[in-house]
Amino acid sequence: MANLSMTGLVEEVKNKTGLSKGQAKTVVETVLAELSTHLANGERVQLAGFGSFEVRERAERQGTNPQTKERITIPASKIVGFKPAAQLRGRLGTTPPTKETVGG
Repeated sequence: MANLSMTGLVEEVKNKTGLSKGQAKTVVETVLAELSTHLANGERVQLAGFGSFEVRERAERQGTNPQTKERITIPASKIVGFKPAAQLRGRLGTTPPTKETVGG
């Protein structure tokens, strides 16, 4: 299974739109910059048919330093979460969790 890199994505956009490589690169970079800006502002980004991105808070927690086995405190942090839309889940052959599958 191959991975899609930034260069590969630019090439795909170029091939499917007829844009030049430079124009396709500008489009891809602009879309990613806008996604990043909105997420940095704490906004949720919803892309119909694809999914939604949101910033999630991770609480401070205890961990173990694997080298010293010493207990350490891992500070609170923010991460970007992604929830696929039903259309994307369908393309992947997955279904959303239900009360029965998550034990609720």
